[in-house]
Order: sequence, then C-alpha cells, then structure tokens
Amino acid sequence: MAVRRLCAVAAAALLAISFADAAQAQDAQGAGSTFVAPMIAKWADSYAKNTGVKIGYDSVGSGAGIERIESGSVDFGATDKPLPPSELAKYGLCQFPIVVGAVVPVVNLPGIAPGQIKFTGRILADIYQGKIKRWDDPAIRDLNEGLPLPSVPINVVHRTDGSGTTYNWVDFLAKSSTDWRNKIGVGLTVNWPVGVGGKGNDGVASAVLHTPGAIGYVEYSTALKNRMAYAQVQNTFKLFILPNPDTFQAAAATVDWRSAPDFSVMMTNAGGAASYPIAATTFAIMYKAPKDRGRAAVALKFLKWALEHGDGDATDLKYVPLPSNLVFQIEIYWKSHISL
Repeated sequence: MAVRRLCAVAAAALLAISFADAAQAQDAQGAGSTFVAPMIAKWADSYAKNTGVKIGYDSVGSGAGIERIESGSVDFGATDKPLPPSELAKYGLCQFPIVVGAVVPVVNLPGIAPGQIKFTGRILADIYQGKIKRWDDPAIRDLNEGLPLPSVPINVVHRTDGSGTTYNWVDFLAKSSTDWRNKIGVGLTVNWPVGVGGKGNDGVASAVLHTPGAIGYVEYSTALKNRMAYAQVQNTFKLFILPNPDTFQAAAATVDWRSAPDFSVMMTNAGGAASYPIAATTFAIMYKAPKDRGRAAVALKFLKWALEHGDGDATDLKYVPLPSNLVFQIEIYWKSHISL
C-alpha cells in the first residue's frame, strides 16, 4: 500500500511538472513602449486569470522595443512611433495599433492644479529650446491670466532613452514651431538644447515631482497615477483642450486608417475641434513569418483577446480602446500579413 501511495505521489508530481512545462511553453514575451506599459500589464494580468497563459513585457522604451523585435529576441514589440512600411519590409515585419492614449505636459508649480495651466505648441517649443526661461515670462503669463505663476526658473525635464513618447512630443513641437523643426527635428531621441533627463515615463514623472519649477511630458495615465498638474494644450482650431479619453477619442475618430499602409499614422494635431493635439497610438510589431510560430501564435492570441475583450481594462486606466470597425480591419490585416 505504501509503495502504491508513493507511486501515486510520484505520478502526480510528474503530471504537475508536465503541466508546468506545457504552460511555460505557451508563454510569450514583448518589449518596448513605456507609454503603454500600464495597459499591457493590466491586460496580461486579466489574460492570465482568464486563460492561465502568462505574457511577459519589458518596459524599455519604444526604441529598445523596435530593436528587440528587429533582432528577433521578443515575440512582439510595442512602439508609439509607427514604423514606415519600408523599414517593416526590410525586417519582414508588420504592425497594427492596439490602443490610444496621449502625451501631456506636466508641471511642478505651487498652487497650480491639474488642468489649470495652458500652453500653445509654440510656447512649449520655446520652453524646450531654452528661449522661455522663467515661469512669469509674458508669453506664459498672458496666456494664463489670473494664475499664480511664480518668478522662478523653468526646469526642463525630458526623456533620456529612445522613446515613442518623445517622438510624439517632438513631432507636435515640430508641427507647432518652424524653428524646432529646422533646428531640432523629430526622433525617438533628439539633441535637447536644455534640461535634464529621466528614463521612461516614470523617470520623467519622478524628476518633475522632485524638482520645483519643473516641466516635463508623460503619458496621461502616468500623470493621473502620480497626481500631477497636467496642462490644457491648444489644438489646430486654436481651442485649449483638456486631456481626457473623450478628447483622445475625438482625435482618433479623424484618422483614416484604411488609407495608411501598415496603419502608419501619427495622430498629433489631428483634425476636429474637440481633438486633444498630442493624442498617440501604440502599435504592436510582429514578424510576418516568425521563427517560433508557437510563441508568436500565443502573442497574437493575447493581442486578439486584448482588442476584443480588453476595452474595460483600457477604460479603467484612461486609455481609449480601438473602435470595433478598426479591430475588424486589423484582424483582416493579420490574415494577409502573419503566417502561423
């Protein structure tokens, strides 16, 4: 009887090991955007609870995420900068949007609450070029009549890593300022004229929170999580728009996804009077013919679940889920672009 019981225990242990190995074999790994990291973490947690499948994600910035998927070291990358079709073709990749959010200016000023201070794109470009150096500069003061703007220096904070958040930020600045476009340009990283750096959205948020007189830019949910004083930003209709899911959705509604090869669209300065002007999309990047088809299939199944069942999680975190017609378009795209 003791031998039989021992054999049963051993068999159960071996069965448990085999199940663990099978579950491990189903795991998939992504990397990239810090902008979307809270969203993917939430989706991955919900997905694991529903399916038992674990999805790993390294929040290393869009630049590193692009490098990792191009090198084949992850099953999917995530970037807030859409890759041009030529680069996707070079590496045998495809891309598709997964969620909408926004980049928001944040400040550390006494007496300034979230949503109170206003900026134009031109003023933000001048601050980030070091042309506007103090908070009581007439350009800021005239735009914010009645706000208690202190006579202190502006401490500029920017990203140090290759960042899709940065890409959307400087793309907006370049569209707002000819000087910025000609001298600084647009990229995942740029040669910052002034300021100090932080790594990731959390790094910028921390630097702003710990530096009196600071200004920075972060993803909207990061600003909410840290209770930061974010700003209204003037859009192309000369209206000052509060960042929130409704104004991000208004920007997304103006995008013609069907006419964009590989969904390669920037949402900065989107049309529409109600549109927040620094709305942004995160894109997933995958191989068209992945070497490890099993892991790629797991990753794609997770992303399909997120697009079809993750709207509640997205809304909870103040992102904007994709509309059903765009999800349908993406799923058709998968059939013609990904071989599993």
